Amino acid sequence: MQENNYPKLHNASWPGVVGKGPDSEPPISIDTMIDLTAKAEVDGVKFDGFDLFLFDPHMDIDASDDAIKEMADKAQSRNLNIGSLVAPVWTPTGGGSAMGSKEERAQFVTQVRKSCRIAKKLRELGVRPNGLIRIDSSVDPASWAADPVGNTKLIAQTFREACDVAADFGESLAAEGEICWGGMHGWKTMVETLEAVDRPNIGFQADMAHTLLYMLGYNKPDERILPEDFKWEDRETFIAGLKKLTAALRPWTTDFHVAQNDGTVFGSGSHDKTGRHCLANDPNGKLDIANDAGYWLRNEDGSLTKAFKHICWDGCMFPNDVMMQQQTWNDILATMIKVRQQHGWYEAE
Repeated sequence: MQENNYPKLHNASWPGVVGKGPDSEPPISIDTMIDLTAKAEVDGVKFDGFDLFLFDPHMDIDASDDAIKEMADKAQSRNLNIGSLVAPVWTPTGGGSAMGSKEERAQFVTQVRKSCRIAKKLRELGVRPNGLIRIDSSVDPASWAADPVGNTKLIAQTFREACDVAADFGESLAAEGEICWGGMHGWKTMVETLEAVDRPNIGFQADMAHTLLYMLGYNKPDERILPEDFKWEDRETFIAGLKKLTAALRPWTTDFHVAQNDGTVFGSGSHDKTGRHCLANDPNGKLDIANDAGYWLRNEDGSLTKAFKHICWDGCMFPNDVMMQQQTWNDILATMIKVRQQHGWYEAE
């Protein structure tokens, strides 16, 4: 029997910049993040690629063709592919609120257009065989809550325009389910937003650390799944809740982040508080990562969804001293391998 070779195993490069900055720790360069990824190895198995944040100092959203070629070369020289790209749709990075003014919403779509240009170039260079463009609403839950119906309509309109732009490049978008984004901060709300977009090339980007907090109702208490008196030792109740969550969001899931969470929120640098990413072997982690990933990667009948060709580890806002240890990435890779062993498949290449 052949060893599973799908989904491909990717590392996220953006933990080198997300949550970093003048009021936190200095960023870690893209070259260092790629090297740490390329050097990770467990029993002869290595990462297949990395997902990329289109944001300085890692990758300029207005990068020239030569700069895009240079990024492709960085990956290929280390036998890595590039997968999903994160579009910098936020106001401070040149984007704007998806439910903001006409100008802000236009800026949002412009950032998606620029991201799709880079994505297409990377495909043409042969370094990006799969993946999509990740977006969010670029607005906080409290602002959205001032007019849920009207604001959801505006977000959906902006996302539709972004989807139409992406379609022109042969790209798809994935909306990130994270408690800090308005209109996306609860599981029911997320589904309602996706349904309102009504485009075939939009899906859901599930992150195991973030979706755990959907179940606890952070920022959307009326959508809490687990009971108020829930105890983490009650695995049966937890699994029942996870099944409810994934039944609603799995059909939309087109991008997947393997992650750990200790049931708390955390923020650093300029990043809002969101689901805390923990190390794969964190003793306080609430997820049985390899097992619980299966509720996203398998249908209710147990069959594999095969909805995406790669999965990605996300460990945002880890301290720099932790990220600079090669053992950190070996441990993460070991966890990714377990996920693929349990929920992957083989394809001849």
